[in-house]
Amino acid sequence: MTEVVLFHHAQGLTPGVTAFADELRGDGFTVRTPDLYDGRTFDTLEAGLAYAEQIGVEDILDRGTRAVADSPAGLVCIGFSLGVLPAQKLAQTRPGARGAVFVHSCVPSSFFGTWPSQVPVRIHAMEEDRLFTTEGDADAARALVDEAPDAELYLYPGDQHLFADSSLPSYDAEAATLLLDRTRTFLRSR
Repeated sequence: MTEVVLFHHAQGLTPGVTAFADELRGDGFTVRTPDLYDGRTFDTLEAGLAYAEQIGVEDILDRGTRAVADSPAGLVCIGFSLGVLPAQKLAQTRPGARGAVFVHSCVPSSFFGTWPSQVPVRIHAMEEDRLFTTEGDADAARALVDEAPDAELYLYPGDQHLFADSSLPSYDAEAATLLLDRTRTFLRSR
């Protein structure tokens, strides 16, 4: 069965991120959920982003890399928003990656080199999410879909950023269920 690493968003390893991982575990997937914040969670996205800025992007990337150091090569890397950074880095640079799922965010592949042709990628966001549409993520996602041989961008109706986290007010049950179903299908194909 596919082994997965799921990196949390800027508010930390919330119960909603854990619940998403638990849904995948219930289907028989091995899912690791590294805590890049050492147990800290934040009530608002702004507070979480401020903490991420305080510890620095390089440290977040290093923590993500260390978290999977003893994992087998054939991982599927999933990232929620800020967690896309370590997920994307690992999918692009760690030998043997079997796939990537980016939720709420995407960065230009040039941040980590070029996209490896053998790694399929799925990107999920809400079509009116201000953070996704105005901060370059949507452009990066479209460019990655053009670059990668096996890539899809899924846009969901709505404007919430962290729509897949059931523990946050931004949760959208319909979109999150569809995301979970699409993720299960993707993981089964890996």
